[in-house]
Amino acid sequence: MIASLPRPAWLRAGTVAYALVFFAFLFLPLLVVAVFAFNDAPYPAPPWRGFTLDWFFGGKPGRTGLFADGPLLASLWTSVVVAAWVTVLAVLVGTTNAFLIERARFPGKQVLSFLMLAPLVIPGVILGISILAFASRLAQLADSWWGLELDFLRPGLPLVVIGQFSYIVSIATLIITARLKRFDITLEEAAYNLGASRAAVFTTITLPYLKPALVGAGAISFLMSFENFNTTLMLVGSDAPLTVMMYGRMREGATPALNAVSLFLMLASAALALTLLRSPPDSPGR
Repeated sequence: MIASLPRPAWLRAGTVAYALVFFAFLFLPLLVVAVFAFNDAPYPAPPWRGFTLDWFFGGKPGRTGLFADGPLLASLWTSVVVAAWVTVLAVLVGTTNAFLIERARFPGKQVLSFLMLAPLVIPGVILGISILAFASRLAQLADSWWGLELDFLRPGLPLVVIGQFSYIVSIATLIITARLKRFDITLEEAAYNLGASRAAVFTTITLPYLKPALVGAGAISFLMSFENFNTTLMLVGSDAPLTVMMYGRMREGATPALNAVSLFLMLASAALALTLLRSPPDSPGR
């Protein structure tokens, strides 16, 4: 319990063994996926048949690589577009929610804050089915009563954005609220006393202070939207995002091209994480 006290040899060995097993459990499957993206075989599993780059750049029948697979690249771009929309909406609404929770005073605020967390404990499949049923009912009513065709309420990318946003915004709100909770309100009051407008105070004092939380919330929102499958599967239309496309390919018979996609996504996620870690921290005075 005290770090300076010597520990017995069995406890030190057990700690090392536990750490090795834990990290092997986390990273060994990813390593296997990455290695067999270069396997010269039509299946993404052992045995090893030799090194090849066909699953990245190949264009032969039966050996179509990632960068030559038009439908796969289109689904990748679809996921990027959906994630970008979800990120923008989640950060904007999450910032508004954070100010509502931390700055506003009104009856029932605690209940509202609790209900905001509800989408986080609802299974993604249930959430997707509920949104699909509700949106489809609204579209039918609009068509029956007013003759309006509300296509964005039908299965498709707009509904996917709405479905993912419905729970990712809760995570963005929690991140931004945690940062706003530590903000020294006297900095704003001093600026008001010096004659600054509300907009000037927000853009020069509050927003720079919230910048790390906004960037973090945006990165997490983007990654969570990009990798989401359960909710997306319930709401998708003809334009399938990458996760749904990969699921369909796995059912038809996977090739190491899916390993290549997975490796590409791992490298992209690692690059994003390293970029955020290397970004300079905000100054203490903010």
